[in-house]
Amino acid sequence: MKMFIQPSAVYLHRDPVAFRKQIDGLAAIVELTMKESLSSGALFVFCSKQRNKLKLLYWDKTGFCLWYKRLEKDKFKWPKKHEPTAIKIDEEQLLWLLRGFDISAIKPHRYIEFDSVF
Repeated sequence: MKMFIQPSAVYLHRDPVAFRKQIDGLAAIVELTMKESLSSGALFVFCSKQRNKLKLLYWDKTGFCLWYKRLEKDKFKWPKKHEPTAIKIDEEQLLWLLRGFDISAIKPHRYIEFDSVF
């Protein structure tokens, strides 16, 4: 999947949400529970209790956009309960999540500071 926006950040809401919630209900979770700003340009990701559905919410400067994905025969690998309520991930991790990877198990190489060859 190609990203349809260039979000300033991507946040996962760790706890499952009732999928009856639409834009207003999810926006309330972002502001009241996650303590994030809806106008920041960030993308907010929510998962159903069964972990087979995702909703992505963002503000595009003219209105809210809500994207929905439902898996037919599998479940999303969602972070465990011991994680913080709002988990910041990058776009690459979001793509991995959408493809079915466990993002908490995938660890990239550690960044190191390079000073000199000598």
